[in-house]
Amino acid sequence: MARIVVAMSGGVDSSVAAALLRRQGHEVIGLFMRHGEEPSAACRVEGDGNVGASRRQGCCSAADAADARRVAEQLSIPFFALEFSDQFARIVDYFCDEYLRGRTPNPCIVCNTWLKFGRLFAYADAVGAEFVATGHYARIDRAADGSPAIFRAVDEAKDQSYVLFGIERRLLPRVLLPVGGFAKAEIRRLAADWGLPVADKPDSQEICFVPDDDHAAFVRARRGGDDATDRHGEIVSTDGQVLGTHEGIEQFTVGQRKGLRVACGQRRYVVRIEPDTRRVVIGRREELARTSLVAREANWLVEPPREAVRCRVKIRYRSPAVPAMVEPRADGSFLARF
Repeated sequence: MARIVVAMSGGVDSSVAAALLRRQGHEVIGLFMRHGEEPSAACRVEGDGNVGASRRQGCCSAADAADARRVAEQLSIPFFALEFSDQFARIVDYFCDEYLRGRTPNPCIVCNTWLKFGRLFAYADAVGAEFVATGHYARIDRAADGSPAIFRAVDEAKDQSYVLFGIERRLLPRVLLPVGGFAKAEIRRLAADWGLPVADKPDSQEICFVPDDDHAAFVRARRGGDDATDRHGEIVSTDGQVLGTHEGIEQFTVGQRKGLRVACGQRRYVVRIEPDTRRVVIGRREELARTSLVAREANWLVEPPREAVRCRVKIRYRSPAVPAMVEPRADGSFLARF
C-alpha cells in the first residue's frame, strides 16, 4: 500500500476521495490549504464541532477547514493545514492583472497548476508520499502509447479535466483522481452511507477569494478603489459609435451580454476589450464568431504533434468541445482552426 497526500477542501468530493483511498488500505495524509485572503483566524483549523454544519461550500474558509478536519478525524488519518498565503498572493495578482489587461482569468486552473499539483508535490516529497490525490472529476488512464494521461470523468456533467491541463506531464504518474470514475450522485450516496459530515454540503459555485462573487469590486479594491476615474472608459459599437461609459474594464468579459447598461434596442455582446484605450466594444452575436485562435504557453500532456492534427477543442470550462485542426508553432504556441 502507498502513502498518499490528499488535498482536502472540506467538500464532499475530496472527503470521499480520502475515504476511498483509506478503505483501499493506503496510508492517507489529509492537507488543507490556507490562502490567507481573510484574517488568519478565518482559516484556522481549530473550532467547535458545530462549524462543520456549514451549508456553504467554499474551499478555504474557517468552516471548510473545520469540515476537512472532522472528516479526517472520522477517517483516523493525520491532518495538517498548510499556509500558502504568499503563493496564493501570486494567484490573486494574476487574477487582477488579467482583468485589467482585458482578459478573463481562470484562477482555479492557476491554483491547480501552482499549488494543488505544484507545491503539494513538494510537500509529498518531504513526507515520503508516492502520490497526490484530489477530489477532481477526471481520470488518469493510459494513452495510446502507454503513458499516463488525463481523461474525462465518467460524469460528463461534472467533468473537470479542462481545469487540470496545467499539470506537468512528469507528475501524471503520481496523480490520483479517485472520484473520476463515479457519478456525482454516487459520491454523495457513498458519503451518506459512510456517515461523512459533509454528505449534503452544497457544491462550490464561486471563486473562493472573491467576496459575494463580485470580482469587479474585488479588483477595484486591490488596484485603486471605487473612485479611480482613470479607469473609466467608453462603450462603443463595432463601427465606433459611442453608446455609453463604464467605470472599469474589469467589469467585462468577451461574450458578456448582461450588465452592459446601454440602450441599443436589441441584444448586444462584448466583442472586444481594448485595455490601452479602456474601450469596451459591443456588437451583435454574430460579430463574436471567430474561425481560429492562437493559444500560447501550451502544456502538452501527450507527445506534442509535429504537424497539424485534428482534435476537439474547448475554449471555456463550460463550453462544449468542438472539432478543430491544431497546428503547433515554433514559439510554443499553437493555431486552432475551427
